[in-house]
Amino acid sequence: MTQSKTAPVELGSESIGKLLKKYAVPGIIAMTASSLYNMVDSIFIGHIPGVGSLALSGLAVTFPLMNLSSALGTLVGVGAATLVSVLLGQKNYKTANKVLANDISLNCITGVVFALLCLVFINPILRFFGASDNTLVFAREYMQVILAGNVITHLYFGLNALIRSSGNPRLAMGLTLFTVISNTILDPVFIFVLGLGIRGAAIATVLCQTMALSYSLWYFTRKDNILRLPKGVFALDWRIAKDSLAIGMGPFLMNAASCVVTMFINQQLLKYGGDLAIGAYGIVNRINFMFVMIVMGFNQGMQPIAGYNFGALKYSRVKKVFNLTAMWATAVCLLWFVASELFPNQMVGIFTNDPDLRELADKCLRVSNPVVFLVGWQMVSTNFFQSLGMVGKSIFLSLSRQLLFLVPLVYIFPVFLGVKGVFYSFPASDILACVTTLVLITSLFRKFGKLRDGDEPTILGSRIKNNNR
Repeated sequence: MTQSKTAPVELGSESIGKLLKKYAVPGIIAMTASSLYNMVDSIFIGHIPGVGSLALSGLAVTFPLMNLSSALGTLVGVGAATLVSVLLGQKNYKTANKVLANDISLNCITGVVFALLCLVFINPILRFFGASDNTLVFAREYMQVILAGNVITHLYFGLNALIRSSGNPRLAMGLTLFTVISNTILDPVFIFVLGLGIRGAAIATVLCQTMALSYSLWYFTRKDNILRLPKGVFALDWRIAKDSLAIGMGPFLMNAASCVVTMFINQQLLKYGGDLAIGAYGIVNRINFMFVMIVMGFNQGMQPIAGYNFGALKYSRVKKVFNLTAMWATAVCLLWFVASELFPNQMVGIFTNDPDLRELADKCLRVSNPVVFLVGWQMVSTNFFQSLGMVGKSIFLSLSRQLLFLVPLVYIFPVFLGVKGVFYSFPASDILACVTTLVLITSLFRKFGKLRDGDEPTILGSRIKNNNR
Protein backbone atom coordinates (compact mmCIF):
# COMPACT_ATOMS: atom_id res chain seq x y z
CA MET A 1 0.00 0.00 0.00
CA THR A 2 1.79 3.11 -1.23
CA GLN A 3 -0.08 5.47 1.04
CA SER A 4 1.55 4.10 4.17
CA LYS A 5 4.98 5.17 2.88
CA THR A 6 3.97 8.70 1.91
CA ALA A 7 1.27 9.56 4.45
CA PRO A 8 3.62 10.86 7.19
CA VAL A 9 5.12 13.48 4.83
CA GLU A 10 1.79 15.29 4.55
CA LEU A 11 1.84 15.94 8.30
CA GLY A 12 4.41 18.66 7.70
CA SER A 13 2.88 20.25 4.58
CA GLU A 14 -0.91 19.82 4.36
CA SER A 15 -3.18 22.43 5.96
CA ILE A 16 -3.78 21.86 9.67
CA GLY A 17 -7.56 21.90 9.27
CA LYS A 18 -7.51 19.18 6.63
CA LEU A 19 -5.01 17.11 8.60
CA LEU A 20 -6.98 17.34 11.83
CA LYS A 21 -10.11 16.32 9.97
CA LYS A 22 -8.31 13.39 8.34
CA TYR A 23 -6.69 12.14 11.55
CA ALA A 24 -9.25 13.21 14.16
CA VAL A 25 -12.40 11.94 12.46
CA PRO A 26 -11.18 8.32 12.37
CA GLY A 27 -9.87 8.80 15.91
CA ILE A 28 -13.23 10.14 17.08
CA ILE A 29 -15.11 7.31 15.40
CA ALA A 30 -12.68 4.79 16.86
CA MET A 31 -12.78 6.23 20.38
CA THR A 32 -16.55 6.66 20.30
CA ALA A 33 -16.79 3.08 19.17
CA SER A 34 -14.44 2.15 21.99
CA SER A 35 -16.75 3.83 24.49
CA LEU A 36 -19.71 1.98 22.98
CA TYR A 37 -17.61 -1.17 23.17
CA ASN A 38 -17.40 -0.72 26.94
CA MET A 39 -21.04 0.31 27.17
CA VAL A 40 -22.28 -2.77 25.32
CA ASP A 41 -21.20 -5.10 28.14
CA SER A 42 -22.88 -2.84 30.70
CA ILE A 43 -26.13 -2.65 28.74
CA PHE A 44 -26.49 -6.41 28.26
CA ILE A 45 -25.26 -7.24 31.78
CA GLY A 46 -27.71 -4.75 33.29
CA HIS A 47 -30.58 -6.69 31.72
CA ILE A 48 -29.65 -10.19 32.92
CA PRO A 49 -32.92 -11.51 34.42
CA GLY A 50 -33.05 -11.47 38.20
CA VAL A 51 -29.49 -10.25 38.86
CA GLY A 52 -29.07 -7.30 36.46
CA SER A 53 -28.61 -4.60 39.12
CA LEU A 54 -26.14 -6.61 41.22
CA ALA A 55 -24.25 -7.77 38.12
CA LEU A 56 -24.00 -4.15 36.97
CA SER A 57 -22.66 -3.13 40.39
CA GLY A 58 -20.19 -6.03 40.21
CA LEU A 59 -19.03 -4.81 36.82
CA ALA A 60 -18.55 -1.30 38.25
CA VAL A 61 -16.28 -2.76 40.93
CA THR A 62 -13.96 -4.06 38.17
CA PHE A 63 -13.39 -0.57 36.71
CA PRO A 64 -10.35 0.24 38.90
CA LEU A 65 -8.65 -3.03 38.01
CA MET A 66 -9.40 -2.57 34.32
CA ASN A 67 -8.11 1.01 34.53
CA LEU A 68 -4.90 -0.27 36.07
CA SER A 69 -4.48 -2.76 33.24
CA SER A 70 -5.19 0.03 30.75
CA ALA A 71 -2.61 2.19 32.51
CA LEU A 72 0.10 -0.39 31.88
CA GLY A 73 -0.99 -0.65 28.26
CA THR A 74 -0.80 3.12 27.76
CA LEU A 75 2.59 3.25 29.49
CA VAL A 76 3.96 1.19 26.60
CA GLY A 77 1.57 1.97 23.73
CA VAL A 78 1.12 5.75 23.99
CA GLY A 79 4.81 6.34 24.58
CA ALA A 80 5.70 4.22 21.54
CA ALA A 81 3.11 5.97 19.34
CA THR A 82 4.35 9.42 20.31
CA LEU A 83 7.97 8.43 19.75
CA VAL A 84 7.14 6.97 16.33
CA SER A 85 5.37 10.18 15.25
CA VAL A 86 8.40 12.31 16.09
CA LEU A 87 10.86 9.84 14.56
CA LEU A 88 8.90 9.84 11.31
CA GLY A 89 9.10 13.64 11.32
CA GLN A 90 12.86 13.27 11.70
CA LYS A 91 12.96 10.67 8.85
CA ASN A 92 14.51 8.21 11.31
CA TYR A 93 12.74 5.09 10.03
CA LYS A 94 15.21 2.53 11.36
CA THR A 95 14.69 3.59 14.95
CA ALA A 96 10.91 3.79 14.41
CA ASN A 97 10.91 0.10 13.47
CA LYS A 98 12.87 -0.70 16.62
CA VAL A 99 10.19 1.11 18.62
CA LEU A 100 7.57 -1.18 17.03
CA ALA A 101 9.50 -4.29 18.10
CA ASN A 102 9.97 -2.90 21.59
CA ASP A 103 6.26 -2.13 21.85
CA ILE A 104 5.39 -5.79 21.26
CA SER A 105 8.00 -7.15 23.68
CA LEU A 106 7.14 -4.74 26.50
CA ASN A 107 3.39 -5.32 26.12
CA CYS A 108 3.90 -9.08 26.34
CA ILE A 109 5.99 -8.75 29.50
CA THR A 110 3.70 -6.30 31.30
CA GLY A 111 0.55 -8.11 30.19
CA VAL A 112 1.65 -11.52 31.49
CA VAL A 113 3.07 -10.29 34.80
CA PHE A 114 0.04 -8.13 35.60
CA ALA A 115 -2.45 -10.90 34.75
CA LEU A 116 -0.69 -13.55 36.84
CA LEU A 117 -0.43 -11.34 39.92
CA CYS A 118 -4.08 -10.29 39.72
CA LEU A 119 -5.40 -13.82 39.14
CA VAL A 120 -3.56 -15.11 42.22
CA PHE A 121 -5.00 -12.39 44.47
CA ILE A 122 -8.29 -11.73 42.66
CA ASN A 123 -10.65 -11.92 45.67
CA PRO A 124 -8.78 -9.54 48.02
CA ILE A 125 -8.11 -7.13 45.15
CA LEU A 126 -11.80 -6.90 44.21
CA ARG A 127 -12.85 -6.50 47.85
CA PHE A 128 -10.29 -3.72 48.18
CA PHE A 129 -11.88 -2.02 45.17
CA GLY A 130 -15.32 -2.08 46.78
CA ALA A 131 -16.85 -5.52 46.15
CA SER A 132 -19.35 -6.72 48.72
CA ASP A 133 -20.57 -10.26 49.44
CA ASN A 134 -23.37 -9.61 46.95
CA THR A 135 -21.25 -8.37 44.05
CA LEU A 136 -17.95 -10.27 44.46
CA VAL A 137 -19.06 -13.33 42.48
CA PHE A 138 -20.04 -11.22 39.45
CA ALA A 139 -16.87 -9.13 39.52
CA ARG A 140 -14.68 -12.22 39.84
CA GLU A 141 -16.37 -14.12 36.99
CA TYR A 142 -15.88 -11.16 34.65
CA MET A 143 -12.27 -10.33 35.58
CA GLN A 144 -10.97 -13.90 35.49
CA VAL A 145 -11.68 -14.04 31.75
CA ILE A 146 -10.49 -10.48 31.07
CA LEU A 147 -7.21 -11.12 32.88
CA ALA A 148 -6.68 -14.41 31.02
CA GLY A 149 -6.72 -12.37 27.79
CA ASN A 150 -4.79 -9.41 29.19
CA VAL A 151 -1.79 -9.79 26.86
CA ILE A 152 -4.13 -9.78 23.86
CA THR A 153 -5.74 -6.55 25.06
CA HIS A 154 -2.37 -4.83 25.61
CA LEU A 155 -1.05 -5.83 22.20
CA TYR A 156 -4.25 -4.92 20.37
CA PHE A 157 -4.45 -1.38 21.76
CA GLY A 158 -0.68 -0.84 21.49
CA LEU A 159 -0.49 -1.84 17.82
CA ASN A 160 -3.66 0.09 17.02
CA ALA A 161 -1.97 3.29 18.27
CA LEU A 162 1.09 2.56 16.10
CA ILE A 163 -1.05 1.96 13.02
CA ARG A 164 -2.55 5.42 13.51
CA SER A 165 0.81 7.11 14.17
CA SER A 166 2.37 5.56 11.06
CA GLY A 167 -0.15 7.32 8.83
CA ASN A 168 -3.14 4.96 8.60
CA PRO A 169 -5.83 6.32 10.95
CA ARG A 170 -8.64 4.80 8.89
CA LEU A 171 -7.37 1.27 9.45
CA ALA A 172 -7.01 1.93 13.18
CA MET A 173 -10.60 3.15 13.18
CA GLY A 174 -11.77 0.16 11.15
CA LEU A 175 -10.28 -2.33 13.55
CA THR A 176 -11.94 -0.61 16.49
CA LEU A 177 -15.29 -0.58 14.71
CA PHE A 178 -14.87 -4.27 13.96
CA THR A 179 -14.39 -5.10 17.65
CA VAL A 180 -17.44 -3.02 18.61
CA ILE A 181 -19.75 -4.55 16.03
CA SER A 182 -18.56 -8.10 16.65
CA ASN A 183 -18.82 -7.62 20.42
CA THR A 184 -22.37 -6.31 20.07
CA ILE A 185 -23.27 -9.44 18.10
CA LEU A 186 -21.48 -11.93 20.34
CA ASP A 187 -22.50 -10.48 23.72
CA PRO A 188 -26.15 -11.59 23.65
CA VAL A 189 -25.10 -14.96 22.22
CA PHE A 190 -22.67 -15.72 25.06
CA ILE A 191 -24.71 -14.03 27.81
CA PHE A 192 -28.26 -15.18 27.01
CA VAL A 193 -28.21 -17.92 24.34
CA LEU A 194 -25.34 -19.91 25.86
CA GLY A 195 -26.36 -18.89 29.39
CA LEU A 196 -22.88 -17.78 30.46
CA GLY A 197 -24.05 -14.54 32.08
CA ILE A 198 -21.44 -11.94 32.94
CA ARG A 199 -18.63 -14.37 32.13
CA GLY A 200 -19.98 -14.60 28.58
CA ALA A 201 -19.61 -10.84 28.14
CA ALA A 202 -15.93 -11.12 29.03
CA ILE A 203 -15.39 -14.05 26.63
CA ALA A 204 -16.95 -12.06 23.79
CA THR A 205 -14.66 -9.11 24.57
CA VAL A 206 -11.45 -11.13 24.50
CA LEU A 207 -12.48 -13.05 21.37
CA CYS A 208 -13.17 -9.85 19.40
CA GLN A 209 -9.84 -8.32 20.42
CA THR A 210 -8.03 -11.52 19.40
CA MET A 211 -9.41 -11.27 15.87
CA ALA A 212 -8.43 -7.60 15.57
CA LEU A 213 -4.95 -8.28 16.95
CA SER A 214 -4.38 -11.05 14.40
CA TYR A 215 -4.99 -8.61 11.56
CA SER A 216 -2.76 -5.95 13.17
CA LEU A 217 0.15 -8.37 13.41
CA TRP A 218 -0.29 -9.35 9.77
CA TYR A 219 -0.44 -5.67 8.76
CA PHE A 220 2.99 -4.98 10.24
CA THR A 221 4.57 -7.84 8.25
CA ARG A 222 3.78 -6.16 4.92
CA LYS A 223 6.81 -4.95 2.99
CA ASP A 224 5.11 -1.78 1.72
CA ASN A 225 4.63 -0.38 5.24
CA ILE A 226 6.97 2.26 6.57
CA LEU A 227 6.72 0.44 9.92
CA ARG A 228 7.14 -3.33 9.81
CA LEU A 229 8.12 -6.13 12.13
CA PRO A 230 11.80 -7.10 12.00
CA LYS A 231 12.83 -10.71 11.51
CA GLY A 232 14.00 -12.83 14.42
CA VAL A 233 13.64 -12.41 18.16
CA PHE A 234 12.36 -9.06 19.41
CA ALA A 235 15.18 -8.24 21.82
CA LEU A 236 14.55 -5.14 23.92
CA ASP A 237 16.55 -2.01 23.17
CA TRP A 238 16.65 -0.51 26.64
CA ARG A 239 17.56 2.97 25.41
CA ILE A 240 14.46 3.09 23.24
CA ALA A 241 12.40 1.43 25.97
CA LYS A 242 13.50 4.11 28.44
CA ASP A 243 12.46 6.97 26.15
CA SER A 244 9.18 5.29 25.24
CA LEU A 245 8.25 4.54 28.84
CA ALA A 246 9.21 8.04 29.95
CA ILE A 247 6.91 9.61 27.36
CA GLY A 248 4.11 7.20 28.26
CA MET A 249 4.53 7.89 31.96
CA GLY A 250 2.06 10.79 31.86
CA PRO A 251 -0.94 8.84 30.51
CA PHE A 252 0.11 5.84 32.61
CA LEU A 253 -0.04 7.85 35.81
CA MET A 254 -3.32 9.40 34.70
CA ASN A 255 -4.86 5.95 34.26
CA ALA A 256 -3.23 4.59 37.41
CA ALA A 257 -4.53 7.59 39.32
CA SER A 258 -7.96 6.93 37.85
CA CYS A 259 -7.72 3.41 39.26
CA VAL A 260 -6.86 4.70 42.73
CA VAL A 261 -9.53 7.39 42.60
CA THR A 262 -12.22 4.95 41.45
CA MET A 263 -11.25 2.69 44.34
CA PHE A 264 -11.71 5.53 46.81
CA ILE A 265 -14.98 6.55 45.16
CA ASN A 266 -16.33 2.99 45.34
CA GLN A 267 -15.40 2.72 49.00
CA GLN A 268 -17.15 6.01 49.80
CA LEU A 269 -20.20 5.06 47.76
CA LEU A 270 -20.43 1.70 49.52
CA LYS A 271 -20.16 3.47 52.88
CA TYR A 272 -22.78 6.15 52.22
CA GLY A 273 -25.05 4.53 49.61
CA GLY A 274 -24.39 0.77 49.37
CA ASP A 275 -24.22 -1.45 46.29
CA LEU A 276 -26.91 0.59 44.53
CA ALA A 277 -24.76 3.73 44.66
CA ILE A 278 -21.82 1.87 43.11
CA GLY A 279 -24.10 0.68 40.32
CA ALA A 280 -25.31 4.25 39.76
CA TYR A 281 -21.73 5.46 39.53
CA GLY A 282 -20.97 2.70 37.05
CA ILE A 283 -23.78 3.96 34.80
CA VAL A 284 -22.71 7.60 35.11
CA ASN A 285 -19.12 6.62 34.44
CA ARG A 286 -20.09 4.81 31.25
CA ILE A 287 -22.11 7.78 29.98
CA ASN A 288 -19.33 10.26 30.74
CA PHE A 289 -16.79 7.91 29.21
CA MET A 290 -18.50 8.22 25.83
CA PHE A 291 -17.94 12.00 25.72
CA VAL A 292 -14.42 11.69 27.11
CA MET A 293 -13.60 9.29 24.30
CA ILE A 294 -14.76 11.80 21.69
CA VAL A 295 -12.33 14.35 23.12
CA MET A 296 -9.65 11.67 23.21
CA GLY A 297 -10.38 11.06 19.53
CA PHE A 298 -9.48 14.70 18.84
CA ASN A 299 -6.35 14.19 20.94
CA GLN A 300 -5.44 11.15 18.87
CA GLY A 301 -5.81 13.24 15.72
CA MET A 302 -3.67 16.02 17.20
CA GLN A 303 -0.90 13.74 18.51
CA PRO A 304 0.77 12.64 15.23
CA ILE A 305 0.40 16.13 13.72
CA ALA A 306 1.89 17.90 16.74
CA GLY A 307 4.59 15.26 17.23
CA TYR A 308 5.67 15.21 13.57
CA ASN A 309 5.85 19.00 13.23
CA PHE A 310 7.62 19.37 16.55
CA GLY A 311 10.21 16.86 15.34
CA ALA A 312 10.46 18.85 12.07
CA LEU A 313 10.86 22.15 14.04
CA LYS A 314 7.68 23.67 12.55
CA TYR A 315 6.33 25.42 15.65
CA SER A 316 3.72 27.55 13.89
CA ARG A 317 1.97 24.37 12.79
CA VAL A 318 2.26 22.90 16.29
CA LYS A 319 0.47 25.92 17.75
CA LYS A 320 -2.24 25.83 15.09
CA VAL A 321 -3.12 22.20 15.70
CA PHE A 322 -3.39 22.79 19.45
CA ASN A 323 -5.72 25.78 19.04
CA LEU A 324 -7.98 24.01 16.58
CA THR A 325 -8.15 20.82 18.66
CA ALA A 326 -8.93 22.77 21.85
CA MET A 327 -11.76 24.61 20.10
CA TRP A 328 -13.44 21.43 18.88
CA ALA A 329 -12.95 19.64 22.19
CA THR A 330 -14.69 22.52 23.96
CA ALA A 331 -17.63 22.24 21.57
CA VAL A 332 -17.96 18.54 22.40
CA CYS A 333 -17.95 19.30 26.12
CA LEU A 334 -20.69 21.89 25.69
CA LEU A 335 -22.81 19.16 24.10
CA TRP A 336 -21.87 16.89 27.02
CA PHE A 337 -23.10 19.52 29.48
CA VAL A 338 -26.42 20.01 27.66
CA ALA A 339 -27.08 16.26 27.43
CA SER A 340 -26.31 15.74 31.13
CA GLU A 341 -28.70 18.47 32.21
CA LEU A 342 -31.58 17.91 29.78
CA PHE A 343 -31.62 14.16 29.03
CA PRO A 344 -30.23 12.28 32.05
CA ASN A 345 -33.22 9.97 32.45
CA GLN A 346 -33.15 8.87 28.83
CA MET A 347 -29.43 8.06 28.95
CA VAL A 348 -29.64 6.20 32.26
CA GLY A 349 -32.63 4.18 31.04
CA ILE A 350 -30.45 2.47 28.42
CA PHE A 351 -28.61 0.57 31.17
CA THR A 352 -31.30 -0.48 33.63
CA ASN A 353 -35.03 -0.82 34.25
CA ASP A 354 -34.60 -0.87 38.04
CA PRO A 355 -36.53 2.23 39.23
CA ASP A 356 -34.37 2.85 42.34
CA LEU A 357 -31.09 2.50 40.45
CA ARG A 358 -32.42 4.63 37.63
CA GLU A 359 -33.52 7.45 39.96
CA LEU A 360 -30.17 7.55 41.79
CA ALA A 361 -28.11 7.47 38.58
CA ASP A 362 -30.28 10.27 37.13
CA LYS A 363 -29.51 12.53 40.09
CA CYS A 364 -25.81 11.63 40.09
CA LEU A 365 -25.45 12.52 36.42
CA ARG A 366 -26.93 15.98 36.95
CA VAL A 367 -24.86 16.69 40.04
CA SER A 368 -21.50 15.56 38.68
CA ASN A 369 -21.43 17.41 35.33
CA PRO A 370 -22.28 21.13 35.78
CA VAL A 371 -18.83 22.36 34.62
CA VAL A 372 -17.83 19.69 32.09
CA PHE A 373 -17.81 22.36 29.37
CA LEU A 374 -14.43 23.41 30.84
CA VAL A 375 -12.87 19.96 30.64
CA GLY A 376 -12.19 19.69 26.88
CA TRP A 377 -9.31 22.11 26.50
CA GLN A 378 -7.82 20.86 29.79
CA MET A 379 -7.64 17.33 28.37
CA VAL A 380 -6.20 18.64 25.11
CA SER A 381 -3.53 20.60 27.00
CA THR A 382 -2.46 17.54 28.96
CA ASN A 383 -2.19 15.49 25.78
CA PHE A 384 -0.37 18.34 24.03
CA PHE A 385 2.46 18.30 26.58
CA GLN A 386 2.71 14.52 26.22
CA SER A 387 2.75 14.76 22.39
CA LEU A 388 5.80 17.03 22.57
CA GLY A 389 7.63 14.78 25.02
CA MET A 390 7.31 17.24 27.93
CA VAL A 391 6.97 14.48 30.46
CA GLY A 392 7.05 16.42 33.72
CA LYS A 393 4.22 18.81 32.86
CA SER A 394 2.13 16.04 31.33
CA ILE A 395 2.49 13.93 34.46
CA PHE A 396 1.66 16.83 36.76
CA LEU A 397 -1.50 17.75 34.85
CA SER A 398 -2.50 14.11 34.64
CA LEU A 399 -2.31 13.76 38.40
CA SER A 400 -3.52 17.16 39.58
CA ARG A 401 -7.25 16.73 38.94
CA GLN A 402 -7.49 13.21 40.29
CA LEU A 403 -5.05 12.88 43.17
CA LEU A 404 -4.37 16.45 44.29
CA PHE A 405 -7.94 17.70 44.03
CA LEU A 406 -10.51 14.92 43.63
CA VAL A 407 -9.38 12.44 46.30
CA PRO A 408 -9.47 14.89 49.25
CA LEU A 409 -12.85 16.23 48.13
CA VAL A 410 -14.30 12.70 47.82
CA TYR A 411 -13.65 12.29 51.55
CA ILE A 412 -14.59 15.81 52.68
CA PHE A 413 -17.86 16.47 50.84
CA PRO A 414 -19.75 13.27 51.85
CA VAL A 415 -19.29 14.13 55.52
CA PHE A 416 -21.66 17.07 54.99
CA LEU A 417 -23.68 16.02 51.92
CA GLY A 418 -23.87 12.22 52.15
CA VAL A 419 -23.67 10.17 48.96
CA LYS A 420 -24.30 13.26 46.80
CA GLY A 421 -21.09 14.74 48.16
CA VAL A 422 -19.10 12.13 46.25
CA PHE A 423 -20.54 13.43 43.01
CA TYR A 424 -20.22 17.12 43.94
CA SER A 425 -16.47 16.51 44.24
CA PHE A 426 -16.20 16.04 40.45
CA PRO A 427 -17.12 19.59 39.33
CA ALA A 428 -15.08 21.11 42.17
CA SER A 429 -11.95 19.23 41.09
CA ASP A 430 -12.60 20.11 37.44
CA ILE A 431 -12.50 23.83 38.26
CA LEU A 432 -9.25 23.53 40.22
CA ALA A 433 -7.60 21.44 37.47
CA CYS A 434 -8.58 23.93 34.77
CA VAL A 435 -7.04 26.84 36.67
CA THR A 436 -3.80 24.88 37.10
CA THR A 437 -3.72 23.94 33.40
CA LEU A 438 -4.29 27.54 32.33
CA VAL A 439 -1.14 28.63 34.16
CA LEU A 440 1.06 25.96 32.53
CA ILE A 441 -0.28 26.23 28.99
CA THR A 442 0.06 30.02 29.06
CA SER A 443 3.71 29.66 30.09
CA LEU A 444 4.35 27.17 27.27
CA PHE A 445 2.91 29.43 24.58
CA ARG A 446 5.00 32.35 25.82
CA LYS A 447 8.07 30.18 25.14
CA PHE A 448 6.69 29.20 21.73
CA GLY A 449 6.42 32.91 20.95
CA LYS A 450 10.22 33.19 21.21
CA LEU A 451 10.84 30.42 18.65
CA ARG A 452 10.84 30.60 14.88
CA ASP A 453 10.37 27.61 12.61
CA GLY A 454 13.69 25.80 12.35
CA ASP A 455 15.02 26.83 15.78
CA GLU A 456 16.19 24.06 18.11
CA PRO A 457 13.64 23.68 20.96
CA THR A 458 16.17 24.03 23.79
CA ILE A 459 14.02 26.40 25.85
CA LEU A 460 11.06 24.00 25.81
CA GLY A 461 12.72 21.17 27.74
CA SER A 462 11.38 18.29 25.64
CA ARG A 463 12.71 14.77 26.17
CA ILE A 464 12.68 14.06 22.44
CA LYS A 465 15.85 15.10 20.63
CA ASN A 466 16.36 15.21 16.90
CA ASN A 467 19.00 12.55 16.31
CA ASN A 468 19.47 13.52 12.66
CA ARG A 469 20.62 17.09 13.34
